[in-house]
Amino acid sequence: MNYAQLLFPDFSLILCGYLVCRYTALNRTVWEQVESLVYFFLFPVLLFHSIVRTPLDLQAASHLIMAGLLLGIGTIGVTYALPFLPFIGRHIDTRLHAGSAQVGFRFNSFIALALADRIAGPQALLLIAVLIGVCVPLFNVAAVWPMARHGQRGFWRELARNPLIIATGSGLLANILGLHIPNWIDPTLQRIGAASLALGLMAAGAGMQFGHLAKAKTLAVGVLGIRHFIAPLLAWGLAQVFALDAVQTSVLLAFSALPTASSCYVLANRMGYNGAYVAGLVTLSTLLGMLSLPFALGVLR
Repeated sequence: MNYAQLLFPDFSLILCGYLVCRYTALNRTVWEQVESLVYFFLFPVLLFHSIVRTPLDLQAASHLIMAGLLLGIGTIGVTYALPFLPFIGRHIDTRLHAGSAQVGFRFNSFIALALADRIAGPQALLLIAVLIGVCVPLFNVAAVWPMARHGQRGFWRELARNPLIIATGSGLLANILGLHIPNWIDPTLQRIGAASLALGLMAAGAGMQFGHLAKAKTLAVGVLGIRHFIAPLLAWGLAQVFALDAVQTSVLLAFSALPTASSCYVLANRMGYNGAYVAGLVTLSTLLGMLSLPFALGVLR
Protein backbone atom coordinates (compact mmCIF):
# COMPACT_ATOMS: atom_id res chain seq x y z
CA MET A 1 0.00 0.00 0.00
CA ASN A 2 1.37 3.41 -0.97
CA TYR A 3 0.86 5.49 2.18
CA ALA A 4 2.60 8.53 0.74
CA GLN A 5 0.10 8.59 -2.11
CA LEU A 6 -2.79 8.21 0.35
CA LEU A 7 -1.65 11.16 2.50
CA PHE A 8 -0.51 13.43 -0.34
CA PRO A 9 -3.96 15.02 -1.00
CA ASP A 10 -4.20 16.24 2.62
CA PHE A 11 -0.68 17.60 2.63
CA SER A 12 -1.09 19.28 -0.75
CA LEU A 13 -4.24 21.10 0.45
CA ILE A 14 -2.40 22.38 3.53
CA LEU A 15 0.45 23.57 1.30
CA CYS A 16 -2.04 25.18 -1.08
CA GLY A 17 -3.65 27.14 1.76
CA TYR A 18 -0.22 28.30 2.96
CA LEU A 19 0.81 29.54 -0.50
CA VAL A 20 -2.52 31.21 -1.26
CA CYS A 21 -2.52 33.08 2.06
CA ARG A 22 1.12 34.21 1.79
CA TYR A 23 1.34 35.13 -1.89
CA THR A 24 -2.11 36.29 -3.01
CA ALA A 25 -4.68 38.88 -1.97
CA LEU A 26 -6.56 36.14 -0.06
CA ASN A 27 -4.80 36.93 3.20
CA ARG A 28 -5.56 36.13 6.85
CA THR A 29 -8.62 38.41 6.86
CA VAL A 30 -10.29 36.14 4.32
CA TRP A 31 -9.23 32.89 5.97
CA GLU A 32 -10.53 33.92 9.40
CA GLN A 33 -14.03 33.92 7.88
CA VAL A 34 -13.36 30.56 6.25
CA GLU A 35 -12.36 29.14 9.65
CA SER A 36 -15.67 30.26 11.15
CA LEU A 37 -17.63 28.64 8.31
CA VAL A 38 -15.74 25.36 8.70
CA TYR A 39 -15.95 25.28 12.50
CA PHE A 40 -19.59 26.27 12.97
CA PHE A 41 -21.20 24.63 9.94
CA LEU A 42 -19.17 22.45 7.57
CA PHE A 43 -17.32 20.23 10.07
CA PRO A 44 -20.38 19.60 12.27
CA VAL A 45 -22.43 18.53 9.25
CA LEU A 46 -19.62 16.20 8.14
CA LEU A 47 -19.28 14.57 11.58
CA PHE A 48 -23.03 14.05 11.94
CA HIS A 49 -23.34 12.56 8.46
CA SER A 50 -20.31 10.25 8.90
CA ILE A 51 -21.69 8.77 12.12
CA VAL A 52 -25.35 8.45 11.11
CA ARG A 53 -24.89 6.86 7.69
CA THR A 54 -23.23 3.64 8.97
CA PRO A 55 -25.17 1.34 11.36
CA LEU A 56 -23.20 0.61 14.54
CA ASP A 57 -23.12 -3.07 15.52
CA LEU A 58 -21.87 -2.44 19.04
CA GLN A 59 -22.20 -6.05 20.24
CA ALA A 60 -20.24 -7.64 17.39
CA ALA A 61 -17.39 -5.17 17.82
CA SER A 62 -17.44 -4.94 21.63
CA HIS A 63 -13.80 -6.04 22.09
CA LEU A 64 -12.61 -3.65 19.42
CA ILE A 65 -14.62 -0.84 21.01
CA MET A 66 -13.10 -1.52 24.42
CA ALA A 67 -9.62 -1.60 22.93
CA GLY A 68 -10.27 1.65 21.05
CA LEU A 69 -11.59 3.43 24.13
CA LEU A 70 -8.65 2.24 26.27
CA LEU A 71 -6.29 3.35 23.52
CA GLY A 72 -7.92 6.77 23.58
CA ILE A 73 -7.86 7.05 27.37
CA GLY A 74 -4.21 5.96 27.43
CA THR A 75 -3.04 8.49 24.84
CA ILE A 76 -5.11 11.26 26.44
CA GLY A 77 -3.55 10.48 29.83
CA VAL A 78 0.02 10.47 28.50
CA THR A 79 -0.56 13.70 26.57
CA TYR A 80 -2.05 15.44 29.60
CA ALA A 81 0.94 14.30 31.69
CA LEU A 82 3.61 15.92 29.48
CA PRO A 83 4.00 19.15 31.53
CA PHE A 84 4.43 17.10 34.71
CA LEU A 85 7.12 14.71 33.47
CA PRO A 86 10.61 15.07 34.94
CA PHE A 87 13.28 16.84 32.85
CA ILE A 88 10.99 17.78 29.95
CA GLY A 89 8.03 19.25 31.85
CA ARG A 90 9.82 22.50 32.71
CA HIS A 91 10.43 23.14 29.00
CA ILE A 92 6.72 23.04 28.14
CA ASP A 93 4.54 26.14 28.26
CA THR A 94 1.25 25.14 29.90
CA ARG A 95 -0.94 27.41 27.77
CA LEU A 96 0.65 26.17 24.55
CA HIS A 97 0.22 22.62 25.81
CA ALA A 98 -3.48 23.22 26.54
CA GLY A 99 -4.12 24.16 22.90
CA SER A 100 -1.83 21.48 21.44
CA ALA A 101 -2.59 18.44 23.61
CA GLN A 102 -5.39 17.37 21.23
CA VAL A 103 -2.79 16.66 18.53
CA GLY A 104 -1.52 13.74 20.59
CA PHE A 105 -4.77 11.76 20.52
CA ARG A 106 -7.18 13.05 17.87
CA PHE A 107 -7.17 11.49 14.40
CA ASN A 108 -8.01 12.30 10.79
CA SER A 109 -11.30 10.51 10.15
CA PHE A 110 -11.16 11.19 6.39
CA ILE A 111 -7.90 9.27 6.04
CA ALA A 112 -9.28 6.60 8.40
CA LEU A 113 -12.26 5.91 6.15
CA ALA A 114 -10.14 5.91 2.99
CA LEU A 115 -7.55 3.59 4.54
CA ALA A 116 -10.05 1.12 6.02
CA ASP A 117 -11.50 0.19 2.64
CA ARG A 118 -8.01 -0.62 1.38
CA ILE A 119 -7.21 -2.76 4.42
CA ALA A 120 -10.09 -5.24 4.29
CA GLY A 121 -12.95 -3.79 2.30
CA PRO A 122 -16.47 -3.22 3.69
CA GLN A 123 -15.83 -5.09 6.96
CA ALA A 124 -12.91 -2.84 7.89
CA LEU A 125 -14.91 0.20 6.79
CA LEU A 126 -17.72 -0.72 9.18
CA LEU A 127 -15.29 -1.32 12.06
CA ILE A 128 -13.52 1.99 11.56
CA ALA A 129 -16.91 3.71 11.49
CA VAL A 130 -17.70 2.11 14.86
CA LEU A 131 -14.41 3.40 16.30
CA ILE A 132 -15.09 6.87 14.92
CA GLY A 133 -18.58 6.87 16.41
CA VAL A 134 -17.52 5.91 19.94
CA CYS A 135 -14.16 7.72 20.11
CA VAL A 136 -14.89 11.10 18.52
CA PRO A 137 -17.05 12.31 21.47
CA LEU A 138 -14.36 11.20 23.95
CA PHE A 139 -11.59 12.91 22.01
CA ASN A 140 -13.54 16.11 21.46
CA VAL A 141 -14.33 16.39 25.18
CA ALA A 142 -10.67 15.69 26.00
CA ALA A 143 -9.59 18.35 23.48
CA VAL A 144 -11.85 21.03 24.94
CA TRP A 145 -11.17 20.34 28.65
CA PRO A 146 -7.56 21.65 28.98
CA MET A 147 -8.34 24.73 26.89
CA ALA A 148 -11.47 25.54 28.90
CA ARG A 149 -9.64 24.86 32.18
CA HIS A 150 -6.54 26.89 31.33
CA GLY A 151 -8.58 29.73 29.88
CA GLN A 152 -10.72 29.72 33.05
CA ARG A 153 -13.86 29.16 31.02
CA GLY A 154 -16.80 27.08 32.17
CA PHE A 155 -16.06 23.55 30.96
CA TRP A 156 -19.68 22.43 30.67
CA ARG A 157 -20.60 25.68 28.97
CA GLU A 158 -17.81 25.12 26.41
CA LEU A 159 -19.04 21.57 25.79
CA ALA A 160 -22.65 22.69 25.41
CA ARG A 161 -21.72 25.30 22.82
CA ASN A 162 -19.04 23.31 20.97
CA PRO A 163 -20.48 22.50 17.52
CA LEU A 164 -18.21 19.47 17.00
CA ILE A 165 -19.37 17.83 20.22
CA ILE A 166 -23.01 18.67 19.53
CA ALA A 167 -22.71 17.11 16.06
CA THR A 168 -21.03 13.89 17.25
CA GLY A 169 -23.36 13.46 20.22
CA SER A 170 -26.50 13.98 18.15
CA GLY A 171 -25.10 11.71 15.43
CA LEU A 172 -24.53 8.89 17.91
CA LEU A 173 -27.99 9.33 19.37
CA ALA A 174 -29.60 9.26 15.92
CA ASN A 175 -27.62 6.14 15.01
CA ILE A 176 -28.60 4.29 18.18
CA LEU A 177 -32.26 5.23 17.64
CA GLY A 178 -32.08 3.85 14.11
CA LEU A 179 -32.79 7.14 12.36
CA HIS A 180 -31.71 7.47 8.73
CA ILE A 181 -30.81 10.35 6.45
CA PRO A 182 -33.27 10.63 3.52
CA ASN A 183 -31.77 9.65 0.18
CA TRP A 184 -32.69 12.96 -1.43
CA ILE A 185 -30.52 14.98 0.97
CA ASP A 186 -27.57 12.57 1.18
CA PRO A 187 -25.72 13.93 -1.91
CA THR A 188 -25.93 17.45 -0.49
CA LEU A 189 -24.42 16.32 2.82
CA GLN A 190 -21.64 14.49 0.98
CA ARG A 191 -20.74 17.68 -0.89
CA ILE A 192 -20.73 19.66 2.35
CA GLY A 193 -18.38 17.04 3.83
CA ALA A 194 -16.03 17.32 0.86
CA ALA A 195 -16.04 21.12 1.20
CA SER A 196 -15.26 20.90 4.92
CA LEU A 197 -12.26 18.66 4.27
CA ALA A 198 -10.78 20.91 1.58
CA LEU A 199 -11.42 24.22 3.33
CA GLY A 200 -10.40 22.91 6.76
CA LEU A 201 -7.03 21.71 5.48
CA MET A 202 -6.45 24.89 3.48
CA ALA A 203 -7.35 27.01 6.54
CA ALA A 204 -4.77 25.04 8.54
CA GLY A 205 -2.17 25.85 5.90
CA ALA A 206 -3.19 29.52 5.79
CA GLY A 207 -2.59 29.85 9.53
CA MET A 208 0.69 27.94 9.52
CA GLN A 209 3.88 29.56 10.79
CA PHE A 210 6.80 27.17 11.13
CA GLY A 211 8.69 29.65 13.29
CA HIS A 212 6.26 28.88 16.13
CA LEU A 213 7.32 25.21 16.12
CA ALA A 214 10.95 26.16 16.72
CA LYS A 215 9.96 27.97 19.92
CA ALA A 216 8.40 24.87 21.47
CA LYS A 217 10.34 21.88 20.13
CA THR A 218 9.93 19.78 23.27
CA LEU A 219 6.16 20.00 23.17
CA ALA A 220 6.11 19.24 19.42
CA VAL A 221 8.27 16.14 19.87
CA GLY A 222 6.14 15.03 22.81
CA VAL A 223 2.67 15.23 21.24
CA LEU A 224 3.81 13.92 17.85
CA GLY A 225 5.77 11.09 19.48
CA ILE A 226 2.61 10.05 21.33
CA ARG A 227 0.47 10.28 18.18
CA HIS A 228 2.82 8.36 15.87
CA PHE A 229 4.88 6.02 18.08
CA ILE A 230 3.42 5.42 21.52
CA ALA A 231 -0.18 5.04 20.27
CA PRO A 232 0.67 2.24 17.76
CA LEU A 233 2.64 0.36 20.42
CA LEU A 234 -0.27 0.67 22.86
CA ALA A 235 -2.70 -0.50 20.16
CA TRP A 236 -0.56 -3.55 19.47
CA GLY A 237 -0.58 -4.45 23.16
CA LEU A 238 -4.36 -3.99 23.45
CA ALA A 239 -4.92 -6.18 20.37
CA GLN A 240 -3.10 -8.99 22.18
CA VAL A 241 -4.98 -8.45 25.44
CA PHE A 242 -8.41 -8.52 23.78
CA ALA A 243 -7.44 -11.31 21.34
CA LEU A 244 -8.71 -9.35 18.34
CA ASP A 245 -8.96 -11.16 15.02
CA ALA A 246 -6.80 -10.22 12.04
CA VAL A 247 -9.17 -7.62 10.57
CA GLN A 248 -9.90 -5.98 13.94
CA THR A 249 -6.19 -5.87 14.76
CA SER A 250 -5.41 -4.23 11.42
CA VAL A 251 -8.17 -1.66 11.95
CA LEU A 252 -7.01 -0.82 15.48
CA LEU A 253 -3.37 -0.49 14.39
CA ALA A 254 -4.31 1.74 11.46
CA PHE A 255 -6.55 3.80 13.74
CA SER A 256 -3.66 4.29 16.18
CA ALA A 257 -1.18 5.47 13.54
CA LEU A 258 -3.33 8.02 11.69
CA PRO A 259 -2.27 11.64 11.33
CA THR A 260 -3.98 13.98 13.76
CA ALA A 261 -7.28 15.69 12.92
CA SER A 262 -7.07 18.72 10.65
CA SER A 263 -9.77 20.35 12.80
CA CYS A 264 -7.27 20.62 15.68
CA TYR A 265 -6.16 23.91 14.21
CA VAL A 266 -9.70 25.22 13.84
CA LEU A 267 -10.65 24.29 17.42
CA ALA A 268 -7.51 25.80 18.95
CA ASN A 269 -7.81 28.99 16.95
CA ARG A 270 -11.51 29.49 17.70
CA MET A 271 -10.88 29.03 21.44
CA GLY A 272 -8.18 31.71 21.44
CA TYR A 273 -5.02 29.59 21.44
CA ASN A 274 -1.96 29.57 19.16
CA GLY A 275 -3.56 28.26 15.98
CA ALA A 276 -0.39 28.81 13.92
CA TYR A 277 1.57 26.44 16.16
CA VAL A 278 -1.17 23.79 16.03
CA ALA A 279 -1.36 24.15 12.22
CA GLY A 280 2.36 23.37 12.05
CA LEU A 281 1.81 20.28 14.19
CA VAL A 282 -1.02 19.14 11.91
CA THR A 283 1.25 19.47 8.89
CA LEU A 284 4.11 17.54 10.51
CA SER A 285 1.65 14.90 11.69
CA THR A 286 0.41 14.40 8.13
CA LEU A 287 4.01 13.81 7.02
CA LEU A 288 4.76 11.50 9.95
CA GLY A 289 1.69 9.44 9.06
CA MET A 290 3.65 8.23 6.04
CA LEU A 291 6.04 6.59 8.52
CA SER A 292 3.72 5.54 11.36
CA LEU A 293 1.17 3.76 9.13
CA PRO A 294 3.79 1.44 7.58
CA PHE A 295 5.27 0.95 11.06
CA ALA A 296 1.91 -0.07 12.53
CA LEU A 297 0.54 -2.12 9.62
CA GLY A 298 3.85 -3.52 8.41
CA VAL A 299 6.15 -3.96 11.41
CA LEU A 300 3.72 -4.37 14.33
CA ARG A 301 1.08 -6.39 12.48
